[in-house]
Amino acid sequence: MSQVDIFVLALDEGNLRTLERIPDAQKFRYHALLGVEETQEGEIPIEDLLHKAERTLSEFDGEIGAIVGYWDFPTTALVPMLCKRFGLPSANLEAVVKCEHKYWSRLEQSKVVEDLPKFGIVDLGGEARLPDGMKYPVWLKPVKSFSSELAFHVSDDKEFEDAVEQIREGVSRVGKPFEFVLEQVELPPEIAEIGGQACLAEEALTGVQAATEGYVYQGKVTVNGALDSINYPDTSSFLRHQYPSQLPREIVARMTDISERVITQMGLTNSTFSIEFFCDLDTGRVSVLEINARHSQSHADMFMAVDGVPNHHCMVRLGLDQDPSLPRNEGPYEIAAKWYYRRFSDAVVTRVPTAAEIESIQNEIPGVTIEIVATEGTRLSDEPAQDSYSFELADIFIGADSEAEMTRKYDRCVEALRFEFDEDE
Repeated sequence: MSQVDIFVLALDEGNLRTLERIPDAQKFRYHALLGVEETQEGEIPIEDLLHKAERTLSEFDGEIGAIVGYWDFPTTALVPMLCKRFGLPSANLEAVVKCEHKYWSRLEQSKVVEDLPKFGIVDLGGEARLPDGMKYPVWLKPVKSFSSELAFHVSDDKEFEDAVEQIREGVSRVGKPFEFVLEQVELPPEIAEIGGQACLAEEALTGVQAATEGYVYQGKVTVNGALDSINYPDTSSFLRHQYPSQLPREIVARMTDISERVITQMGLTNSTFSIEFFCDLDTGRVSVLEINARHSQSHADMFMAVDGVPNHHCMVRLGLDQDPSLPRNEGPYEIAAKWYYRRFSDAVVTRVPTAAEIESIQNEIPGVTIEIVATEGTRLSDEPAQDSYSFELADIFIGADSEAEMTRKYDRCVEALRFEFDEDE
């Protein structure tokens, strides 16, 4: 049987394991295109990456079946640019940029939904000040960033000034290569004026966090499911994402309706997506926090545990120009989550759990998969893609038959994982 050759940007071992579990996986042969380090860490030389990927694809001795990716920028931009070059189906670049440029996205959202926070641009080049009509607390963030990088919750002028200074120093890492992508599409004047190295201010939303995932195929928007995002107490750092959502049915229905409207407004086609929300359970208000023109690789094991198929399936099918409809409730568990085991103070990591220790925990606790994030010998603050307030030690994927059982499994994992730190180095 001949296999279809699929190129995956920044393919890594964990996601290869997931891709090999999608339906008809034996029909596909996966090829890594660029590496995780060169696309996700340090500077992002996007033009060089684009040309390097083009050379690899041009030199391939065979037929390219699809080019796909599940990471955030620059992968989300590289996939449509490469697919256009090689005549393959993909998301349309302009719609991807509309979703990912936080200010442009808010302008588009405001055309179809009402419950938006006040938002505006903070001038990083001149005298930075809070946009007119806005009140603390607010979030400051670059118009393009990922993994909560350079996102700051500020409550007064001093915190505002400190956050602006840090954003000024770091905005170019993602903002400069993002401007290369902006040059590839026709921009409205208000977006062309601020570019990709600007800072967005938004009044803070309240409520519980949740998300939807779905895809667009031949113009039809489909929401696969809703998930809950739960923070560590009294912080803005995620403790876990869990699927399916445990929120009231009417809140989930509202998220689904808003997802369909905003994705249609963006003009996104032939693409997976994920949308983050704040939901006020007292008033029923549902507000969009952020739109991603990709599915979340963090959710793949959750969909596998509950529905029986990882969400990577949608990405692959769309790359092949096929309808990626997913099954429901055909997995072994009722609920699943990705837990973020974190530390909230900086230190040098002097020990991480061994492979044998991890295997022992996974064998002892059913439905558990552990991925270590921290690196032995490295200072936590030097690790890439951390949020602004905490340091990720490990990702723990857990399937269970109830939320309570899942929490008990997590507590057992944390108790068994042996990390050691030196706070004095």
